[in-house]
Amino acid sequence: MTDDRSEARVPGDSAGDATENADPGFQTQMRTARTEFEHHVAHARAEFEEANERIKKRTGRDLILAILIGVGIGAVALLSLIFIKWAFVFLALGVVVLGVVEFSRALAGSDRRIDLAPQIVAAVVVLLSGAFLELWLHWVALFAALAFVVVWRLMAQMAAGDGRRYSAVTSDVLAGTFVVFYVPFLASMAMVLLRQDGGEWWILAFIAVAVVADTAAYAAGLSFGKHPMAPRISPNKTWEGFAGAVVGAVVAGILLGIFLLGLPWWAGAILGAVILGTATTGDLGESMVKRDLGIKDMSSWLPGHGGVLDRLDSILPSATAALALYYLFAPLVAA
Repeated sequence: MTDDRSEARVPGDSAGDATENADPGFQTQMRTARTEFEHHVAHARAEFEEANERIKKRTGRDLILAILIGVGIGAVALLSLIFIKWAFVFLALGVVVLGVVEFSRALAGSDRRIDLAPQIVAAVVVLLSGAFLELWLHWVALFAALAFVVVWRLMAQMAAGDGRRYSAVTSDVLAGTFVVFYVPFLASMAMVLLRQDGGEWWILAFIAVAVVADTAAYAAGLSFGKHPMAPRISPNKTWEGFAGAVVGAVVAGILLGIFLLGLPWWAGAILGAVILGTATTGDLGESMVKRDLGIKDMSSWLPGHGGVLDRLDSILPSATAALALYYLFAPLVAA
């Protein structure tokens, strides 16, 4: 007797019934829709990659990677300023130390002798004195740090006894002091600002204005740029890009001044214009330094951006301007 139980179907087996009774036309439509969707996704991805390659070819930057890294760093800075403003000191300290190491290595590559250990010590002393000491003590700490760097370099040269020329030694000393002024000292102005009442919002505002100006210049220059602004210093910068930066910085300054700092609109416009000036000067100044050193970027530590100082070039000089504007406009907020 043959056992037919294996062929028996349990009544109500909906899965089996649905599979066998499914409309062949519906399945065909689903497969067609999925194929079309995959085709559209692939087409959009190809167009996006093609546009990104054009931008990368023109600017030398991977735009997508640069945006992701920029957003990540910005988010960390924003959260620290909003929730625990003194955490920003440790973030700034890490960034400054990286910037000092980066700059020292770039200078060493151009036959300048920079002692890394005293540079790091000086950076820590100068930045922390700006954050926690009175202003006059901060200046004392700065001069002590400069003396420490200079004496170390002279003693190291004496110990080397390699007959290095006097002009080269002088260049080494000047380069070492310039590192202290350019990175930790300018960054310490932001630490002095952080100590003020509501200083964290001023730091957030001036960094935001500098970033908006840079982004607007990049977008306008990429879209409309035809007339070089300073071809011998930075060939990619155009007057069209600068015009975009002016609009972006002034608008951002007005909005941030009104809604974040409690300033009248005209004070916000001055904030935007001043930060635009210092940011542009810092950007062009670092480009001159890199051209003198014969390098495109300070390093490759931040993919899509270059080095740490390539992102801080517009922010470092703007910190001093923001501190001065705080002292100037603070009575307006109090009133």
